[in-house]
Amino acid sequence: MSLRNQLIGLVSVAAICFGPADAAEISIVTGSVGDDLGQLQAQLKEFEKKSGHTVRVVTTPPSSSEQFTQFRLWMAAGSPDIDVYQIDVVWAPQLAQHFVDLSPHVPDAASQHFDAIIRSQTVDGKLIALPMFADAPALYYRRDLLEKHGEKVPATWEELGAVASRIVEAERAAGDRRLWGFVFQGAAYEGLTCNALEWIASHGGGEFVEEDGSISVFNEHAIKALETAHSWIGTIAPEGVLSYQEEESRGVWQTGNAVFMRNWPYAYALSNRDDSIVKGKFAVTTLPAGEGGRSAATLGGWNLGVSRYSRHQDAAIELVEFLTSEQAQKQRALLSSRLPTRPALYDDPDIASRQPIIPQWKAVLENAVPRPSAVVKAKYNEFSSQVWTAVHNTLAGKGTAADNLELLEVQLTRLQGGSSW
Repeated sequence: MSLRNQLIGLVSVAAICFGPADAAEISIVTGSVGDDLGQLQAQLKEFEKKSGHTVRVVTTPPSSSEQFTQFRLWMAAGSPDIDVYQIDVVWAPQLAQHFVDLSPHVPDAASQHFDAIIRSQTVDGKLIALPMFADAPALYYRRDLLEKHGEKVPATWEELGAVASRIVEAERAAGDRRLWGFVFQGAAYEGLTCNALEWIASHGGGEFVEEDGSISVFNEHAIKALETAHSWIGTIAPEGVLSYQEEESRGVWQTGNAVFMRNWPYAYALSNRDDSIVKGKFAVTTLPAGEGGRSAATLGGWNLGVSRYSRHQDAAIELVEFLTSEQAQKQRALLSSRLPTRPALYDDPDIASRQPIIPQWKAVLENAVPRPSAVVKAKYNEFSSQVWTAVHNTLAGKGTAADNLELLEVQLTRLQGGSSW
């Protein structure tokens, strides 16, 4: 064999054994719910095929509060083991110092995604993360049960309580002892902060902390909102709702044991699967308002950031761009009803046909209520913990709404520590 042929053979073996010269093994950490993990893995296989890189998935508990704690530990240690983090929309101000500035790599991001989401991920002029999908919750309702009992879709929380009570009473009298009126996320974690924000804001009670940094939590409208929510426990909502997160709520709903459910759009596609008792029997609408108020939906969503401690930053950025691309967001929308962060996809006919919930939610996203992470900055996690503790105590009957909100105001004032956050 000639020297030339020997060299060609060696190069071929090297390519087979080691892949492209710039191939890297990178990791992404996620705390997925529902079918998210399976869909992510499918998209990662496509990325690996196109890029030559390999991707390792690190999973965490679904609770966003537990994820935040774990992420902060890894980042404080400067760990290079995680290259890409999937982060909650509210974490950017708290974790910004640990992420690569993506703005030089995607200078047109603001024109491709909802402006409010890009702004939420921009800290001191640096784009900390790119949006993977957005979230804004819906009120799911059993269309068949409302029609059967001649009820209208409730526009207020008070109407929801009344409709749910009447339907549950009638259905239980007919023999369905497992039916409840309303399920939501009542456990003591970030999800309860989101629910409470919607209840209070929709009653005109403010957003806990306003844009100017003022604390607005202790007022008659906020008290009314939490008193209303407390009245649901043990009446239209099971006492077990005090330990429910998203998946526990969906479990009760999808087995046909709830008239109403508050949940994120991911539950829409799952509720329409062949193994779902409620398939074809439900619809969604905007969340109810308080008396004299307006509907308020918490702005949620998940974004992808590249760790500044990563040894493979270029490959990690390539992965982030792939998973936040128009094609990847469309796949995610079609398969799991995850809301795109790209406005153009809300006019996509394939998405409108397969997931009619998505076009409806463009206006909701444009007017969603943000949690005050941009105001309280690095103190957000402690802020939210104090909020969900006060709200959970109220729901559980440990103190009145007025007493708990008054104490919360004192705690938040102490946390603020001065005239500004």
